[in-house]
Amino acid sequence: MKRLGYLLIALGFLGGALASVIRESGVLWPHFALGLGVGVAGLVLVRLGERQRIQTQREAAGSLEDLIATLERITANSRQLDAEKAHLDPRTLHTRIDATFRRDLAHFMANRERIIHACGLQAYADVMSPLATGERYLNRVWSASTDGYVDEAWAYLERAAAQFAEAYAHLTRLASSGQPPAVSDQRSGLTAEG
Repeated sequence: MKRLGYLLIALGFLGGALASVIRESGVLWPHFALGLGVGVAGLVLVRLGERQRIQTQREAAGSLEDLIATLERITANSRQLDAEKAHLDPRTLHTRIDATFRRDLAHFMANRERIIHACGLQAYADVMSPLATGERYLNRVWSASTDGYVDEAWAYLERAAAQFAEAYAHLTRLASSGQPPAVSDQRSGLTAEG
């Protein structure tokens, strides 16, 4: 729809320009008005297409419940792992991390842009900053476990759990805050509200 709109704008502009210069004695006003009408119709189609795109984005954002549940599992698993560290073999910790976190972290990362669509870019940054830090700390635990650095593994496991908890708190706060901000497009100035 937007492509057709842009095509109509271009044709309307060209038609209006042609109508204004085709006769030396004056403008062919009916032809100029027709070109103007075609251009306005194109503009309407572009705006409708943009609104449709924004609405589709908002619908794709869906609910954050799935992401909250995933992040809740990540947080609970990291806390449980941290609580059980006295009874764990640090040399096999990396296999436990793989088995426990891989699927949930991959799912969250694959769907993280829903936060942007539902709540905006700042909200995304507020959630992703501690989550990414927690993931880096968890990677460090994994590496320390494979290399045999037990003290480092335990220290970063605790830090990872704290970062995941912070990300979870941000995401649940966003979900419970009610109305998300309007989805906007900086290029056209359109918002989902109109």
